Amino acid sequence: MSELTVQQPDVEKHSLDLKRIFFMCMGLGLFALIYWCPPLPDAVDPLGKHFELTREAKGALAIFALAATWWVFEVVPIGVTSLAIGTMQALFLIRTPSAAFKDFMDPSVLFIFGSIVIGMVFTKTGLTKRLAYKMLAIVGEKTSMIYLGCFVMTALLTHLMAHTAVAATMFPLLMTIHALYSDSENPTRFGKGLFIGMAYVAGAGSIITLLGAARGAVALGFYKDIMDVDISFFELTWYMFPIGWLMVFLLWGFTMLFFRPEKSSIEGLQERSKRMYKELGRWSRNEIATVVLVLATILLIALKNFIPALGALDKTGIMLCSTIGFFMLNILDLNDLEEIPWNIILLFAGAMSIGFCLWETGAAKWLAVNWLLLFQDAPGIVFILGMAFFVMMMTNFIMNVAAIAISLPVALVIAPYLGVTGEVILFSSLVVAGMPFLLLVGAAPNAIAYNSKQFTTGEFVKYGIPASVLLMLVTWLAVAVIWPMMGMTTMIPVT
Repeated sequence: MSELTVQQPDVEKHSLDLKRIFFMCMGLGLFALIYWCPPLPDAVDPLGKHFELTREAKGALAIFALAATWWVFEVVPIGVTSLAIGTMQALFLIRTPSAAFKDFMDPSVLFIFGSIVIGMVFTKTGLTKRLAYKMLAIVGEKTSMIYLGCFVMTALLTHLMAHTAVAATMFPLLMTIHALYSDSENPTRFGKGLFIGMAYVAGAGSIITLLGAARGAVALGFYKDIMDVDISFFELTWYMFPIGWLMVFLLWGFTMLFFRPEKSSIEGLQERSKRMYKELGRWSRNEIATVVLVLATILLIALKNFIPALGALDKTGIMLCSTIGFFMLNILDLNDLEEIPWNIILLFAGAMSIGFCLWETGAAKWLAVNWLLLFQDAPGIVFILGMAFFVMMMTNFIMNVAAIAISLPVALVIAPYLGVTGEVILFSSLVVAGMPFLLLVGAAPNAIAYNSKQFTTGEFVKYGIPASVLLMLVTWLAVAVIWPMMGMTTMIPVT
């Protein structure tokens, strides 16, 4: 019998995956359809300026369609799709090879690399277990409270440090918690809720202060250049605080609705967590060194926003100093370097490349002008939500700062004719730009959460649709009710 078994053909290995082939061809078909379609009309903004959709811009949109299809349906590893983005830019002369592939080592990509390394160090030194056991001893055994405890911790950390670093820090902690929940390596509803919820909440928390992400500071500077209005750190926090925390608690409810855990509680978890924490013993030298190095890195990046003398320091350089320090102190070694999830790094490298491609070829501007002109005669609230929807969708594909930058100038020209203030346009854009719930490339926490293997890219899109609807409803509530109650002028009489 054993000989017969060995000689049987491996049917599963050699069978065709027709679904995968279909979506692979679909991506290539969309590329061909857009790239070789006849020239499309120029976009014309309210001031009469024309934006041509050049051959290169059409090429950028074509690659954009291919990448989105391949990412969503995961026809090849997500990092390989990113390689296709750079390769097709070079082969079809959409951008020069040096420009297309230079973005793969953009400072933002290296910042994500450094953040992931911090998460690895927390796991290797045992700090993750200390944090997990301590938190579980506090929140108790109910899985609903474990969700809430993890989400609140994630949101609080984003007030002080970049949401990428927060996600990388929380990731190993959540892995430890899930290991206590299930012995199986198979995905669970609780696991999906932990990691997808963490990614969503990291975005919600990051809108509250300028420390949560670079997008806030860049957008405020951009707004000052256009409108000559200076919005302070504290003013931004004042208006964003209720919206961010409202989203955190709504996302907790969302998680309980869509990812209700298989178990309502984990019996004996609280006592077991206390016992396991004690068994860890005294803090090791590596744990202490890691905490000191990470806190110094966070503090230095945070102080950049308040101390002019530190303003010239690059946050990626500071982050990479911590990476170098871990190796200098022998906390990490060569084996750890080889364990870094390069698939996730490549994912964001490709996202940066297609983002810059859409920006530099003018394709993104052409899209923004055509979309916003649809609302130039609409009621003010509809125009605001239309602008927010565009930013929300675009930030799933390109840098959120770029999504704001390409649409804000056009929106600010139209806004006065509809009785809409520039301030509400800016703040509503910042709300949705921080929460790209549809694609992994929308934000680093999304991709970091994916590394848990608890969900597929298709599942992320599936649950991201109702989450995005929830975000738009909260944005409407902020514009129509919350911000006016707090003193923001959202509408002005049209003369």
